[in-house]
Parts: sequence; structure tokens; C-alpha cells
Amino acid sequence: MKEMCEHCSKREAHHSKELKKNFNDRLNRIEGQVRAINKMITENVYCDEILNQISAVQSAMMSISKLILEAHMKSCVVEQIREGNTEVVDELMKTIYKLMRK
Repeated sequence: MKEMCEHCSKREAHHSKELKKNFNDRLNRIEGQVRAINKMITENVYCDEILNQISAVQSAMMSISKLILEAHMKSCVVEQIREGNTEVVDELMKTIYKLMRK
């Protein structure tokens, strides 16, 4: 990895406003679903209905994970490789393995 000063070591994504809005919209929807699940539990809703909502949240999380992974590969990873940092591939593989365990 490149040597950086302590103030420059923070890596950041560089996604478009539209893509960030898409991510934020999706996460806000998921947040609302999670709040609804909490309310269902408080209100003693039948477990099967709660489990169905949990499944929907898990699916939504996997969907946004795929989108963020794609954006990461197309921008962050490509940028790092162009700068000569091939270690980013190992980092990416670790992340993919973590996502696949789910």
C-alpha cells in the first residue's frame, strides 16, 4: 500500500450524487422496515408475519450490498489499481467472502 501521511490516510468513495441518493433511499426504506418489525414485536404480531418481514429486510440488504459492491469495484478498486495498489484485490476478495457467508 502507498505510504501516506496521517492526515491523508482516510480513503473515501467517490460516488455520484444520484448513486448516493439511491443508496440513501434504499437504506431509509430498510430502516423503516426494521422499525416496523420492532413495532410488530411490541404489538405481539404473529411470528410468521415477523419472520416474513425479516426475510424482506435481509433481501433488501443483500440487494444494496450487491449495488455497493458493484460501485466499489467500478470506482474505488479500479482507481486503486490504476494508482498501483494491487493489494486492494486481496481486500476486495476478503469482503466478497464475508458477503458470501451470509
